[in-house]
Order: sequence, then structure tokens, then C-alpha cells
Amino acid sequence: MTTESAPTDPTSATPAPPAAKSARSLAWTRRRHSAVRFWREYRTHRAGLVGLAVLVLITLAAVFAPLLVGSDAQSVTAAPGKPMESPSGEFPLGTDQFGRDLLGLLVWGARMSLTVGLLAAVLSVAIGTLVGITAGHFKGWYATVIMRITDWFLVMPTLVLAIALAAVMSGTVWTIILAIGVTTWPTTARLVRAQTLAVESRPYIERAQALGGGHGHIMARHVLPNVMPLVLAQTTLVISSAILTEATLAFLGLGDPTNVSWGGLLQDAREAGAVSAGHWWYLAPPGLAIAVVALAFTLCGRAVESVLNPRLGASR
Repeated sequence: MTTESAPTDPTSATPAPPAAKSARSLAWTRRRHSAVRFWREYRTHRAGLVGLAVLVLITLAAVFAPLLVGSDAQSVTAAPGKPMESPSGEFPLGTDQFGRDLLGLLVWGARMSLTVGLLAAVLSVAIGTLVGITAGHFKGWYATVIMRITDWFLVMPTLVLAIALAAVMSGTVWTIILAIGVTTWPTTARLVRAQTLAVESRPYIERAQALGGGHGHIMARHVLPNVMPLVLAQTTLVISSAILTEATLAFLGLGDPTNVSWGGLLQDAREAGAVSAGHWWYLAPPGLAIAVVALAFTLCGRAVESVLNPRLGASR
């Protein structure tokens, strides 16, 4: 007696074609080799390595702030010290006007400053990249109008625009991110547009258009990958500017009062009269932290830019 096997669906477990597997594995191999080559070149930039090490340490301190300084370091009611104590063994950076440990506040402030800086920079670079690519691809009246708008944003003081937006909107973290992001994109837009014009003048763009490639295909598959190195380098440089802008807005009282940031600490020190009283430990640590992080991102950005574009000849 013979038994008939149940029919199987030929499409249920169809393996991927060998050509697709090989193309996918080849793409991942190229990405790994590119990453290894990038890191090998980046390691030759001593300033970039110093900046990266500083950023890693500060990021780790911000991520593990609850374990390092405790989750109640921001609490006013549970302040462990007396107001305005000078640095000591118990409080290495002294205390603020409420008796809170300034070292703990500095670590917690890193979370807010880095978060706002990163997200605002991503928003700014995303807007600038979109405007730059479309203005470089769609020529004519569209490019003229969009670049005149970009020029208007360029000549307007960025900080004044950010202050105006932050003042008319609710004082939350997302308001600060939006205010910084929508006012700092023009520089990225002009750089990306120039690179887009250079890319679209190459012969393979004409071949892609002759083969029926549409506008979306050209911009996404050919232009964007070629401008991404510039976008990546610009992002690292914009982050430092975004952190400085966030600190300025917080210092002017336009930040989120419910969260501790480095600019907010400077604002609290000013309101507490630390300048006239000579309480330097209230002013120096957040100011130095802002300067160190901004410098670290700038060093990393210059190193990345030099690796991706060796013709710049940046010093190592």
C-alpha cells in the first residue's frame, strides 16, 4: 500500500536565489571593509581620538547617571548639603543655592544637553539635506525660490530666531529642539546643494536618466549616497553648535525648567548671585563642560571630514 504525500506550496519555503544572496553578502562585505578602512584612517588623527574619548566618557556618565550620582540628585527637598557650600571632600564641586550636589547636577545635566544637541542637530541636518538635494536636482524657479529662502535664514541671526520661537511656544524640551533645528539648517542646505550639483554633472546620472530613472530614484539611489559623507561630517559639527545654542537659551530662561541642563545651571547661578558673591564653583563646572563637549564634537567633526575628504589636508 502506497501513501501519497500532501502537496506542498512551492512558494512557501522558496530559498533566495544564489545571485541575490551573493549580492547581499557582497554589499555587507563592502560595508564592513569601508567601516574598517574608515576607523583605520580615523585612528591616525590624534585630535579626533581625544575628542572621541571625551565624548564616550561623558556619554557613559550621562547614561549611567542614576547609578553614579543617584536618582534624587535633582531633588530640592532631599538636598544633602547646605546652600552654597564650597568644594570639599563630601561635595567635590560644592553645592548650589538649594544645597544640591553640583557634581550630581552636572552629570544629570549632561543628559539634557547631549539629548537636545543630538536631536536638534539631526533635525537641522535632515532639513538642510532635503532642501539641498531638491534644490540641486530640481533647477529653475523651484531652486531660485528655495535658495532665496535659505539666504534669508542665513542673514538672519540664528540665535534671535531661536529665541523668538522658544519665547512664543511652550517651554519644553521639544520646543528647544524644534527652535534650534528649524533655524540652523541653511548652512547644511548650501553645502549639500553644491555637492548635489557636482554629483549630477557626472555621466552615470545621465545614463540613469536615459534608462528611465525618475526623480526619486536619482535622488535616493545616486545623489544621497554620494552626499552622505558630507552630511555625516556636517552633523558632528552642527551638534556642538546646537549644544551651545541650547545652553544659551537655557541661560536666558527659555529652557525646560523641569529638567537640569548645563545652561540651566548657569542661569541658576546667575539668579543666585554667584557672580557677585564670588562662588566660582557654581559657574565654572557647567561652563567648562559646555566648552569641552563643544570642542570634542568639533575635533571629531574635523577628523571625520578629513577622513572622508583627504584633499582637505586637516592636521592630525
